[in-house]
Formats: sequence, C-alpha cells, structure tokens
Amino acid sequence: MIINLISGPRNVSTALMYSFAQRDDTKVIDEPFYGYYLWLTGLIHPGRKRIMDSMSNDVHQIIDDILDKDNDGRIVFVKNMAHHHINIDLQFLKSIMNVFLIRNPAELLVSFSKVIKQPTIDDIGIKKSWEIYHQLIDIDQQPVVIDSGELLKEPVSMLQKLCSSLEISYDEKMQSWPAGPRKEDGVWAEYWYHNLHKSTHFIKTVPKTVSVPAKLKNVLKEAMPYYEELFEVSVKHN
Repeated sequence: MIINLISGPRNVSTALMYSFAQRDDTKVIDEPFYGYYLWLTGLIHPGRKRIMDSMSNDVHQIIDDILDKDNDGRIVFVKNMAHHHINIDLQFLKSIMNVFLIRNPAELLVSFSKVIKQPTIDDIGIKKSWEIYHQLIDIDQQPVVIDSGELLKEPVSMLQKLCSSLEISYDEKMQSWPAGPRKEDGVWAEYWYHNLHKSTHFIKTVPKTVSVPAKLKNVLKEAMPYYEELFEVSVKHN
C-alpha cells in the first residue's frame, strides 16, 4: 500500500512523516520530486545544488521508484509537496492512496516567508492541492483531506481518524518519535527541519490569529478560497 501525502510547505508534513515512520509496517520517502522541481523551475532555494545533486531529476524514474517501493507488503508513506507536481503525468496517483494536508494560508505564509522572503501562490501549494484534488475527484477517487490546525488541536484523535480513513490500523507508536534527524531526511533538512529535530511529538496547540505582512496580503487573498473549499471537506477532530 502506498500513501501519498500531498502537502504545502510548513504544514507539519515532516512531523507526520516522522509519525508514520514509527510504525513497524511502514517505510517513508521524503519529497522525491524536490530535485526535479528545482531543476525544472530554476528557483533558488537554500541548498539548491546539493538537493539537485542528491536525487534524480528524471520524473519517470522517480515515479517508477515510488511505485516499485510497494513490493514487500509494507506500507510506503511518501511525503510530497503539491507545488512540486509540475509537468507530471498524474495518472500514477490513480493507483495509490492520496492524502492532502492543508494549513490556514495566513499561518503558512508567515512561517514560509521566514525562509523564502516573498512567496507566491505557486510556492505555497494550496492552489495546486486544490487542482490535484479535483482531478482525483473527477476520476471517482475519494482522497482524504486533513488540516494541520485540526491535527494539532487533537493529535491522537486525528491520527486515529486518519488511519481509519486510510483503512489501516492505528498504532500508538505514531504519537511520538526520537529527537534528531532521520536517515530518510532529504539533504534540505538542515535548512527546514531545525525545530522538528528538537521535537519528539506533535505539540497540541490551538490555532491563533497571525498578522500577515502587507506584502503578502494579495497572496493570502488569492489562497483563501482554495483553502476554504478543501477545509470544508477535511476530516475534523470532533
């Protein structure tokens, strides 16, 4: 079974990958399209050359590698970024379980802009998530949508509901993980995973109102309708 997480950046997606990695029946893959995305777009991200040198930019090979991982009866959890899916034939998504992880764009933009100073709608993935979600709905797949705010309100309850939606058993080991990096981390971990490597579990929090800088207001306005529609169909903690 392959579980494909389609997320935006700064959505606790890596924490969710670490959570699944604690299961004895699961192996994880970290953002296999990242090198391809940087190669295709020419975007300058921290560690760009190292990232591209560390992984394939052959999209057909990447997809084949993902699909070939499901060959020993284990669950494969693939953490992907929605915005990495550019010029990719998404037919391969038909044969795997897809989960969308979303986050309130106001919170996302404030967090993401600490690394990428002037993010665009394409950088944060919510529009691409919406597009891929509707492509899957159009072929009668029913992908699961979860919101990081809901996940952090009640982590255990939400993990249980996510597992139920995926028709797999819940494992209490998913509640925590050892501090520090994992061997599956991409080489970009040193730029993006600092806080996660200090953590050992999901920190239960209540979403709070954040102040979005004026320079990001237009992106926020564009992003909200996509987020609101996906949130409407997301799994809720109560």
